[in-house]
Amino acid sequence: MASPPIHRRSPPRDPAGATRTLFKQTFGHAPTHLVKAPARLELLGHHAEWNDGLALAVAIDRHLCLASTPRTDGRIEVVTSAYPQRELFWLSQFTDNPDVPWTGLLKAALRELRARGVHFGGFNAAVHSEIPPGAGFGSSGALLAAVALTVRQLYPHKLTESGSVIRRLGRGRMPAPTDLERLRMAGLCRQAGEGVAGDAGGMLDVVPTLCGKEFNAVLVDTQHGTVEALPLIGELAVIVCDTGRLSPVVEARSAALRYHCAAAARALGVKSLRAVDPSQLKAARHQLSACQHACAYHIVGENQRVVAAERVLRGGDLEQLGQFLFQSHESAREFFQNSSPEMDLLADLARAQPACLGARLGGHGFGGHTVNLVLWNEADEFCERLEAGYVKSTGRKLQTMRCRVVAGASAV
Repeated sequence: MASPPIHRRSPPRDPAGATRTLFKQTFGHAPTHLVKAPARLELLGHHAEWNDGLALAVAIDRHLCLASTPRTDGRIEVVTSAYPQRELFWLSQFTDNPDVPWTGLLKAALRELRARGVHFGGFNAAVHSEIPPGAGFGSSGALLAAVALTVRQLYPHKLTESGSVIRRLGRGRMPAPTDLERLRMAGLCRQAGEGVAGDAGGMLDVVPTLCGKEFNAVLVDTQHGTVEALPLIGELAVIVCDTGRLSPVVEARSAALRYHCAAAARALGVKSLRAVDPSQLKAARHQLSACQHACAYHIVGENQRVVAAERVLRGGDLEQLGQFLFQSHESAREFFQNSSPEMDLLADLARAQPACLGARLGGHGFGGHTVNLVLWNEADEFCERLEAGYVKSTGRKLQTMRCRVVAGASAV
C-alpha cells in the first residue's frame, strides 16, 4: 500500500484521525470501531523465517489503522487512502479482484477466519497506513492483524487452542486479547498471508505487530512458534535511515539466498540450518559449495547473536546489544553479500557517532534502509550528522525516521 515519504521532522501524525475522516467521507457517518496495527523492525535474526531461526524484533510507532462499522445486507465495502478504487463484495465471494489488488490480503484474512469457524457478517471499512510498503516494515502483517482484530470487535469471538471458536455472549466491546490469543491470531494471519502473490513476510511479519510490547523487544522462535518479551531498559530511539536505493530485484536476490540456505541444510543432512552449530559447520565445510558455506555461516552466526542478545538484554546491557547489530551487518556484508555500498556507508557513519549503540542493514538488504539504536536525547544530532555525512559522500539526501518502541495491535 502507498505511504507518505519518510521524514524525521514532519507535522504531528494522527493516523487514527485520518482513518476516521476517510471513513466518514466515504460512508457518510462515523465508524463504530477502530483498530491500529504498528509497523515492525527486525533488530537481529536475518532470514530467520526460512531457516527455523531466532529473531529479535520491535513494534514501532508507525501504524496502519482500520475503521469499521457493521452492516446487515451480507456485503463488505472497503476503501483505502492509498488507492482510488473501493470494492464492494458479498460474504460468499472472497475471490481476488485484479482491479483492486490491495484487497487480496484483506480477503485472505477473511477466508482464514471463515476456515477457522468464525461467523461474521458484513461491514464497511476504511484503511489508512503510514507504514512504508515493501521495505521490511511489516505492512502486510499490519493489514492482516488489523482485519483479524476488526472482525473480533465487530463479531465477538475467541480463538481456542484447537483453532475452533467460542462466540462471546452478551453485548459490549471485546476485552483486549491475551498474549496467548495474540499468538494464535498471529498464526491465523501467517496462514492467511501464505499463498498471496507478492507476500513473503511470514511469521516475522505478524508476530511483532500483534505481540509487541512497549519498551520491549520480542524474541521470536520461528521453529517452535514462541514469543518472549525482553526489556529495552532506558530511553532508546530506533532510527531508520533510508538510502533511497533499494534494488529493483531484491525479491529475486533474496530468493536466491533462501535457495542456498536450503541447499546447505540438505547437504548437511538436516531439516534447516537451525540444527547446525559452528563446530558442525566447520567440520563439514568440505561438503558445501563456497556459496552454501558462506550463507550457512551467516545464518548460524545470526542465531548465536540472537541467543547472546537475549542474555545481555536480561542484564540490561544495551551497549553489548548494539555490538551484536554491528557484527550482524559485517557478517551480512561479507558472507551473505546482501548489503550495498550505501548501507555500508551508513553503518560506518553510524559507528563513528558516540550516540549510536548499534546499526545494521534492514529488511532483506540489497539497498533500502538501515536500523540504528540511538540514545533518545541524542537522536536529533545523530540524524543531522548522518544526513550531512551521506550528502557529502554521495551527493544525495538521506531520509531518516525516528521511532519509539510501542505495544502491538489494539482497538482504539
